[in-house]
Amino acid sequence: MLSIKYTIFETKWGYFGLASIENALIRTVLPLANREKAKKRLLKNISAADYDRHLFSRLQKQIIAYFEGGYVNFTNIPLILAGFSKFGASILTACRDITFGQTISYRQLACKAGHPDAARPAGSVIAKNPIPLIIPCHRVLRSDGSMGGFSAPGGVTLKKRLLTLEKRLVV
Repeated sequence: MLSIKYTIFETKWGYFGLASIENALIRTVLPLANREKAKKRLLKNISAADYDRHLFSRLQKQIIAYFEGGYVNFTNIPLILAGFSKFGASILTACRDITFGQTISYRQLACKAGHPDAARPAGSVIAKNPIPLIIPCHRVLRSDGSMGGFSAPGGVTLKKRLLTLEKRLVV
């Protein structure tokens, strides 16, 4: 059986969590004010995991830099999208390719994934994104340009903060 490893580390915005199997991420938790809350959310429905403060140490540095306002590209991080259908994995993979500082609509995302009539189902998949930030679901908006939802703690307010942070670097 493969063991799950995790780490929680501090960023300028709070405590961020990473969980992995082997050398691939399976879950992240966006910054929370409390280390224990971040751990609890990260390990929800995971029966056993080993703490490793050095887990993805380079990625930890990149995430810290991101929340300090640095440009970071996460597209080379290995991921495991367990539990998703072929459709779901295609949506998350297409989402992963959204360029830093850019946004697209749910419909554009569905088209990009090869499913032009699946904007709503694409939104449902994005709402279950287990690896936020690395799969930048915050960059997906409604067709009218409004925020839409955001299922991470902090909701739409956090989504707006993330987009504002990125836009500052791109402009």
